[in-house]
Amino acid sequence: MTTVLVVDDSKVSRLLSRQFILNRHPDWTIAEAASGEEAIDKLQTVTPDLVLLDLNMPGMGGLAAVDKIQAKCPAAHITLLTANVQDATREKAKALGIEFAEKPITEACIDGIITVFKKQ
Repeated sequence: MTTVLVVDDSKVSRLLSRQFILNRHPDWTIAEAASGEEAIDKLQTVTPDLVLLDLNMPGMGGLAAVDKIQAKCPAAHITLLTANVQDATREKAKALGIEFAEKPITEACIDGIITVFKKQ
């Protein structure tokens, strides 16, 4: 069973991600967090295979959460899913060893993330 942790301060973004994932994989488990801190707390009860991580959130942002998520779940595939498409953000993601995907969250976007995840 595959578990996905969707971390985004936007409830709409979390709901869209959940729906698009479940449309393709109704047997997958989806957990949600609204901040980096909440995502770290979730790791006490959830071991995600895939993490969709927003960049800009109140409190701990996505990049700050990456090290903590990787420390607790080293096998998790992390994708930074953000509207911040600057080259510097892409380079930071690459340096951290995580994937980068651009918002808006669409079915095609989520399908692309899942395709990359499955190839690992």
